[in-house]
Amino acid sequence: GKSRKAQLVRVSKNYRSVIRACMEEMHQVAIAAKDPAIGRQFSSQVSILSAMELIWNLCEILFIEVAPAGALLLHLLDWVRLHVCEVDSLLADVLGSENPSKHDSFWKLVTILVLQGRLDEARQMLSKEADASPSSAGMCRILGDLMRTMPVLSPGNTQTLTELELKWQHWHEECERHLQDSTFAASPHLESLCKIMLGDEAALLEQKELLNNWYHFLVTRLLYSHPTVKPIDLHLYAQSSLDLFLGGESSPEPLDNILLAAFEFDIHQVIKECSIALSNWWFVAHLTDLLDHCKLLQSHNLYFGSNMREFLLLEYASGLFAHHSLWQLGVDYFDYCPELGRVSLELHIERIPLSTEQKALKVLRICEQRQMTEQVRSICKILAMNAVRNNRLGSALSWSIRAKDAAFATLVSDRFLKDYCERGSFSDLDLIDNLGPAMMLSDRLTFLGKYREFH
Repeated sequence: GKSRKAQLVRVSKNYRSVIRACMEEMHQVAIAAKDPAIGRQFSSQVSILSAMELIWNLCEILFIEVAPAGALLLHLLDWVRLHVCEVDSLLADVLGSENPSKHDSFWKLVTILVLQGRLDEARQMLSKEADASPSSAGMCRILGDLMRTMPVLSPGNTQTLTELELKWQHWHEECERHLQDSTFAASPHLESLCKIMLGDEAALLEQKELLNNWYHFLVTRLLYSHPTVKPIDLHLYAQSSLDLFLGGESSPEPLDNILLAAFEFDIHQVIKECSIALSNWWFVAHLTDLLDHCKLLQSHNLYFGSNMREFLLLEYASGLFAHHSLWQLGVDYFDYCPELGRVSLELHIERIPLSTEQKALKVLRICEQRQMTEQVRSICKILAMNAVRNNRLGSALSWSIRAKDAAFATLVSDRFLKDYCERGSFSDLDLIDNLGPAMMLSDRLTFLGKYREFH
């Protein structure tokens, strides 16, 4: 239902804020780095994380939020604005100057604001131009009015899509009339802005540099020519925007193909391309898990039995196990894999080097919580052997009892008796005194316990 969807969108936003926090942290490290090579390394990590967040955000809009026509474009505008950040510093720069409309970047700024659909701010900038140069005041006012009256679907607005389309059509015709009447002929800047607001492809492509990339071009093009675009038609516009923007001069990058697959609503292709392009399983494992919770992956069982979500989580967990301190996190991921999680955990646990007793106890606790008897036994046996090597017989005996290893308990009991014969006294008395039913594990252990009682 609705609350479930809202919850999944919330989870998705949390993931994105984690990615953005990492980006911010890496950005700071890159700036602070004394060694330029290290700075470059962190900067490239920042751009990888930025691409991840861009993809995740688009998937959230299309697959999790499932925005319908109308609302869809508002989400896409936010998506583009979030990833084109330099406009705000430019805005501050221009507004902070003594005479904003005479600033070198004034028209560049107004154009960017229009390309991003930030028409209120663009209108405020035009009023500064009108104040500064009376000759263009009339033209600025007319274009400002067109900006103000552009019909947009606002959240919580009750008007239907048909009403919106009708109003938009009238508005579009009015813009066109002004262009044909040469209202803005005396000002190339204003004329160019009016063409952009008409969704004129040639005028938009002239602004390639300010648009930065094809998906910004796509969203601006939709805003000014198909504001009520339906999700199902997105892929047609996406493909043609990519082709127009690259203009045959360069070929698409992996990121472009991933975004295209998303616009085509091909989830499996998105995941596949991300697995190839990104060096780390974190992204695909968590995104796939979330999409699986949205019930979007049911149809896709992989040929080896485990489904895609589980396959990617297993890959990610295996990667964590290779890390000296993150392996414990890997355990939790294996727990969430119903089909192959346990088997994988058993295989990985057996490979962990038990370098310290503290680490061994951690591993042991993990195995005991999951009733992994074989593994518990083998860890206890390793610890018992280590204790014998270090001549800590009490510890060796308690580990061999815990491992239920009769042969080893016999060996340790023999050592105790040998020590007793040599020294005439037992070490670790309280352990032997409190053997209880454990003394039945082996004949020699029973003998040791009874012999001690006798004395």
